[in-house]
Amino acid sequence: MAEILTLREAVQRFVNDGDTLALEGFTHLIPSAAAHEIIRQGRKDLTLVRMTPDLVYDLLIGAGCAKKLIFSWGGNPGVGSLHRLRDAVEKGWPQPLEIEEHSHADLANAYVAGASGLPFAVLRAYAGSDLPKVNPLIRSVTCPFTGEVLAAVPSVRPDVTVIHAQKADRKGNVLIQGILGVQKEAALAARRCIVTVEEIVDDLKAPMNACVLPTWALSAVCPVPGGAHPSYAHGYYERDNRFYQDWDPIARSREGFTAWIDAFIRGTADFSAFQEKMGQARLAAQEAE
Repeated sequence: MAEILTLREAVQRFVNDGDTLALEGFTHLIPSAAAHEIIRQGRKDLTLVRMTPDLVYDLLIGAGCAKKLIFSWGGNPGVGSLHRLRDAVEKGWPQPLEIEEHSHADLANAYVAGASGLPFAVLRAYAGSDLPKVNPLIRSVTCPFTGEVLAAVPSVRPDVTVIHAQKADRKGNVLIQGILGVQKEAALAARRCIVTVEEIVDDLKAPMNACVLPTWALSAVCPVPGGAHPSYAHGYYERDNRFYQDWDPIARSREGFTAWIDAFIRGTADFSAFQEKMGQARLAAQEAE
């Protein structure tokens, strides 16, 4: 049963050094606030899983929290590379990063298998692909009914999954609206699940066929308004495109990244304080123009 906690309390209780951690959300509802709090609390040796690593994992990797990345694409959407990810892979800064690359279909099916309690996923994929040459975990099985050779990959079963959503009720049931990625599957595959939400309400008023995660499947629900920023939260706020553009020069150098993270994440008490400090910095930059 989910407890309603502060994000700081949830990370303290449910995220441990050495965990396999999935932060999922697709296009919107990316759990940025949770990534910040994991950095503040200095978690390390994490195996990070995400279908589309973007700024949240550039932050965690650059902050020295990660030892391995399991992924199916990585980049700053609409802008370019993830410079902290590249620096870790190519030059081992701030520490070496092992990578395990999959296709989108592969990793999505691996989450489904994990949520289903299965040891591996089977899919029709990888014909003509070079990925199996660099990822020995992509193997093949022969269908016992048709003789067809299919791809097989280990299921994904995180120690902790973290997602962001719009609403939770006071019992800890969570409503997700808008575009869905693999949040539901990632939550159900995990041993522990933290959900940050825009607000706690008395009644979810969930429309027909909406995605509702039940309280019994979750560990903690944390009210964090704006917690998906700079991604958007359908029905609450838009994507902050300027932040993605500004991130590129910030993350290009180790010194610039370290100064930014020390000022805006390690130098703030929580996500609300981060938002306030970011707002002040932007205002000052506008006035200086």
